[in-house]
Amino acid sequence: MTEPPRVVSLAPSATAILTAAGLTGRVVGATVHSALDRPRVGGWLNPDFDRLDALDPDVLCTCDDMQHDIAAEARTHGFDVVHVAPATLDEVFDTFSTVCEAAGDADAGKRLAAECQRHLDRVDAAVGDESRPTVYCEEWADPPMAAGNWVPDVVRAAGGSYPFLEAGERSREIPRKAVEAAAPDHVVLHPCGKGTRGDPAAFEARNWGVDADVHAIDDSLLNQPSPALMGGIDRLARCFHPHADLPEPWSPPEHESDGRI
Repeated sequence: MTEPPRVVSLAPSATAILTAAGLTGRVVGATVHSALDRPRVGGWLNPDFDRLDALDPDVLCTCDDMQHDIAAEARTHGFDVVHVAPATLDEVFDTFSTVCEAAGDADAGKRLAAECQRHLDRVDAAVGDESRPTVYCEEWADPPMAAGNWVPDVVRAAGGSYPFLEAGERSREIPRKAVEAAAPDHVVLHPCGKGTRGDPAAFEARNWGVDADVHAIDDSLLNQPSPALMGGIDRLARCFHPHADLPEPWSPPEHESDGRI
């Protein structure tokens, strides 16, 4: 019987995908940002190649344009690298099979994507006939940056309207007047890399001409291109439509151990 690939995840999103798909037994190393109990190989943008050599992985997983150079450098060190860079929610789902294929089981990724889509369908059935509040999602505060990439898709999946960027566009700095002119009903603070440390009081202290409910949400629920986005959609849907008959929050399906680790 052929042994499954030994995978090192250099991206938190890849770790989350493999975990939700039941393939953590094939992960032999991860970055310091991982919750998995695996040997640490450095940070997201500064992996330790000596540690990687010692783990002797079959493949490394990287994600996002910011890791493009890391992926290229790893290849010069002789590592096989699977790199993904999704920009929309559909593209995020497409990466599930790609990342899981790196671990030897593309079908696990396809099943995971299908389960996430079924959950989105249930959310849509609950909020589809509701009025859509206008939402401003802020990925960074200084300077203020409107969240892009898949976040517009996430807001719309949760039953909101997002007039600031189209899905697939990169996050970008936004002037105060543009936010005020859109008159958002909800402001969502999810500063990249800050976990739950968005500060509604600091936003309100700006004295922008915005009359909105302000929410601080863990950045991984909106910024990480993984099944974590299901948690973001569930959280936002409950903020936007508290009286809707929403499904239970999404959780990964239970898996039997694949026996590797």
